[in-house]
Amino acid sequence: MPVGTLATVKGVPQDMLEELGVQILLGNTYHLYLRPGVEQVRKFGGLHGFMSWPRSILTDSGGFQVFSLSELRKVTEEGVTFRSHLDGSAHLFSPESAMEAQIGLGADIIMAFDECTEYPADRTRMRQSMELTLRWAARSKKHFEEHKYEVPWKSEKLEPRTGNWIMAPTPPGATQSLFGIVQGGMDLALRKESAERTVEIGFPGYAIGGLSVGESRKVTREVVESTIQHLPTDKPRYLMGVGTPEEIVEYSNLGIDMMDCVLPTRAARHGLLFTSEGKVSIKQARYASDHGPLDANCHCRVCARYSRAYLRHLYASNEVLAQVLNTVHNLTYYLDEMRSVRHSIELGKRASFLSGERPIPGTA
Repeated sequence: MPVGTLATVKGVPQDMLEELGVQILLGNTYHLYLRPGVEQVRKFGGLHGFMSWPRSILTDSGGFQVFSLSELRKVTEEGVTFRSHLDGSAHLFSPESAMEAQIGLGADIIMAFDECTEYPADRTRMRQSMELTLRWAARSKKHFEEHKYEVPWKSEKLEPRTGNWIMAPTPPGATQSLFGIVQGGMDLALRKESAERTVEIGFPGYAIGGLSVGESRKVTREVVESTIQHLPTDKPRYLMGVGTPEEIVEYSNLGIDMMDCVLPTRAARHGLLFTSEGKVSIKQARYASDHGPLDANCHCRVCARYSRAYLRHLYASNEVLAQVLNTVHNLTYYLDEMRSVRHSIELGKRASFLSGERPIPGTA
């Protein structure tokens, strides 16, 4: 899921995202709550109407962003009191208010309010945080079930025979879905307990949260590999906040269904581009006279039209177009990786995919 923090994937308009084949975007409740505000978005029929996006949207609960405001927040049983990074005004996020905000934003998938455990933390602190997240998960579900509403918009769906997106009315009675989040720090026993007790509460999908907060990638993998064994295989399993192209292939092979990460868009804005031959830092002087495409194996509009020399010139000149083109390419690369993963799974060839045998999306 490309990250559209403020109802926008920076520099890329929605029609281009549709052309790239983006199926679902992620929006951030904390930022949208502060600006433009939930009520403003609600007046436009939710995020779909406000940002003119007919495909799916997932909103996070804001828990991670509030967690990041370590100097501006206070956690209690009721929720988290925090000060806006915009103007210093005081606010409270509770399981109930986080549900209210996400219901108002109208996303297809919303997340239970959780506490992201800091790293490092001792076991007492990790258990305390896990228990609080479980209590908040139960409160989130209760409020959601009492206040959710039918999805009012029409949307697009993927037509499996042709692979094309077509407009389709939302099925009668379709509602938003609430996913639970597994926490427990880096303690595998606590992760197991958190997963099992979150499943007992009952959600249509489950997320693994609290990772990529400073731990090594080796530890991240250990936690994911251990935790996923305790989540239902017939429900979506969502790993929050990862990762590199190599990691998303690896985690897909473990059984992760959904991922989001700011890396492809953030890296693009800093001139770091992903290609079939490895990472390219387009700011380097050696590309100043390079006539070749960024990636000869990439079919995106950037690689089809522009040279590395031109992309390097745009970046060195601080042109806005550099960020746009870089982002389009990186998103294409990530989306192609995921299409290849799905195609390999359909063919039953996950092992060969991981060994480097990349099937061409859409071919048998």
